[in-house]
Amino acid sequence: MITVTKQAAKRVDIVRVQMVRDSSLLYPQRTVRMAKDVVELFLRFLAESDREQFILLCLNTKNQPTAIHTVSIGSLDASIVHPREVFKVAILANASSIIVGHNHPSGDPTPSREDINVTHSLKQVGELIGIPVLDHVIVGTEGAFWSMKEKGDM
Repeated sequence: MITVTKQAAKRVDIVRVQMVRDSSLLYPQRTVRMAKDVVELFLRFLAESDREQFILLCLNTKNQPTAIHTVSIGSLDASIVHPREVFKVAILANASSIIVGHNHPSGDPTPSREDINVTHSLKQVGELIGIPVLDHVIVGTEGAFWSMKEKGDM
């Protein structure tokens, strides 16, 4: 004999997701063609940061920046990055493609092994969901930068 017990109804939330604009930066370049085109924007966005910050630049179909977002703020020499956090904003921003970047407060933009591993993970996820990662740019001090795409690291 099977006994059926009646359970109380479960309430399901109805939700809405939207992006909220925090502020804006003027970007005179308009279109991103190569890594140096985003370095100035990244440096302005990361100005005076004493900790490593991982950022996301969303692009439209014409490679024009539409949104910039801080994905993670870490310590002096590390930042935790998960693809879920990167692509959540990219999807909400209707990004056609993305460029990720971070700063090295030490000033030396040479990537670590972890930087390269994160880039490969993000590239795989981007290919899977249809939002390609065009580059990962690491900025140092005084305009020094490392483009993973231009250096063949991705």
